[in-house]
Amino acid sequence: MSATDPILETDFVKEMLRQLRALDSYGQYDRLPPEALLAPCVLTKERKAEIPLVGDPDETTLARVKAFYNAIAVLIEKECGLMAVPLIHLTHEGFGRSLITIGKLVVLDRTLRDVHRFGFESLSKMKTEADKVLSVALEIVGRFPEVAGL
Repeated sequence: MSATDPILETDFVKEMLRQLRALDSYGQYDRLPPEALLAPCVLTKERKAEIPLVGDPDETTLARVKAFYNAIAVLIEKECGLMAVPLIHLTHEGFGRSLITIGKLVVLDRTLRDVHRFGFESLSKMKTEADKVLSVALEIVGRFPEVAGL
């Protein structure tokens, strides 16, 4: 990935960068270029093979998971104009759930497993996954607008 990669100009990747930088309370990420900041989100097959099958997620990995779902929630909110609230609940072993609600409507309910191995084969695959989740969430809001407005 290079600094001129067009994927860095997409709304999702811009929001993902914003979320990752927001989690950095000491400003350590301020000097990092976007491709370096996003690099830990990319787990090639080789990198994934180096991670043990069983393990507890560290704080940095948990921050990436939160940034991913927070970015999706922000994009949902931009599209439908209603506040989208993400909730990530994980055990110390890396199992749990991710929910995004709008009003009383659950627009995303994802089971999370092996969070210590959270990542995508490429930025393109991460964006594709986010786009899928976003379109399903917006379709649900379109079907049940009265519940989303509560």
